[in-house]
Amino acid sequence: MNILKKLTMGLAIAGAVSVAAGAASAQNKMELNMATPWAGGHWLDIGAKRYAELVNQLTEGRIKINVFTAGSLGPALKVTETVQKGVADAGHSWPGYDWAVDRTGAIFSGWPGGPNPEEMMMWLYVGGGADLWKQWRKEKFDVVAIPCGVLETEIFLHSHKPVRKPEDMKGLKLRTSSSWAEIAPTLGASTVVLPGSEVFSALERKVVDAIEWGGPGVNLPEGFHKIAKYVITPGLHAPSGAHDCIFNKDVWAKIGERDKALLEIAGRMTMLDTYIGYMKSDMDAWKQIKSNPNVEIIKVDQSLVDAVVKASSEWADKQAASNAWFKKVYDSQKAYLQEMRLVSEIRFATGTR
Repeated sequence: MNILKKLTMGLAIAGAVSVAAGAASAQNKMELNMATPWAGGHWLDIGAKRYAELVNQLTEGRIKINVFTAGSLGPALKVTETVQKGVADAGHSWPGYDWAVDRTGAIFSGWPGGPNPEEMMMWLYVGGGADLWKQWRKEKFDVVAIPCGVLETEIFLHSHKPVRKPEDMKGLKLRTSSSWAEIAPTLGASTVVLPGSEVFSALERKVVDAIEWGGPGVNLPEGFHKIAKYVITPGLHAPSGAHDCIFNKDVWAKIGERDKALLEIAGRMTMLDTYIGYMKSDMDAWKQIKSNPNVEIIKVDQSLVDAVVKASSEWADKQAASNAWFKKVYDSQKAYLQEMRLVSEIRFATGTR
């Protein structure tokens, strides 16, 4: 009889726990609106929308993220501010857009002295970069950040003028952004910062001599190679970069601990998906760009590589001297890149076999 009582009580407790869990699950169901700077294309589809899909799958529908295009939930280039103020629950962003607030954003978003895509992911997840990123976003912007996408190495220039050596940079009128807008002038270029909607027309009308935008997969549909003869590689100004998914801190506090962990996992999965997606897209697009008979492909001389590395290091040292956060992140990334040199001793470089 005692055994029967214990069994009955056990079943009752289990039922109560099950009901409570179901109620908690229902309470934790959330629908979040995500602001982005993207009007369309890879960064919206492979990045923001893919992250939203993974979150929905991993949380089994408890968290649904509605992704909005540029300008729908606040200014396109102020996604972080939009999220911080609570106009949007979340955002898919690029730290380079917060460059004016803190130059440290350049180290996370991609800069001339930074890592390539593989090195970026290793630094973030093995070298402590992701933890620094989260701390920086929390302290400087009062938002919660999850790295959620790696960017490809960009094409250096679509240009009306050939650029091979340091002296070719002198007098070059260049459309660019972020740290390269300050570094390129030390090599003699004149830089112009333009929004995406004006880049094609500026190059077509020769308001600028050259532009940088993205990798082959992103640039091909823009048609830059059809209006400027020279396509110059590799992307000295942007070996790689990364996106982050940011959350309003009050919204984040309402998310259950298990789902918070799943949002982090979704970020890592999106990182892999973007890496694979960009790689395939870039290879397919590069074949098409190369096949255009009116295009001349230029690979820059080592002398220009060395000049950019030197100028970038000098710029970074200057920032680090007056910005504690920049110094912390820069020192971390620089040390890990030095350690990553060992990889060249034990494996073949990507695409060399």
